[in-house]
Amino acid sequence: MNLSQGKAQAAQPGRISDDDYRTLAQFRHALRRFLAFSESAAQGAGLMPQQHQALLAIKGLSLDTPPSVGEMAEYLFIKHHSAVELISRLVRMELVTRTRDPLDGRRVLVGLTPLAEEKLSALSATHLQELRTIRPLLMELLTRFDEH
Repeated sequence: MNLSQGKAQAAQPGRISDDDYRTLAQFRHALRRFLAFSESAAQGAGLMPQQHQALLAIKGLSLDTPPSVGEMAEYLFIKHHSAVELISRLVRMELVTRTRDPLDGRRVLVGLTPLAEEKLSALSATHLQELRTIRPLLMELLTRFDEH
């Protein structure tokens, strides 16, 4: 067997059982149900889901230093110009501030306003509660993946 044959064989998936399909379907359903909950909660707080995700990303990324627009784009899996537009909308909503990086004037850093901190705190509390509620199901489904 040559190297390319070995790689081809290693890349081929094993037999997938009916239980595997069922578990994958249930897992994707649980994730989608959580995402639907998240989208609804964000809209209830006056935010689009992507705006909520951006605020959460800024908070999570800014524990050491405020993130740049480019870092936000990478984290959110969007193009740089889309991140600029998203952040501009959040600035107009008085949820985000933009400042020049004092070490590199070409970079723009983003931070949360007190209003954003309030909204994010309330949303995060409800999200954590929902995750605690669905944790047993997610753990059970993840354990099933180990069994096969």
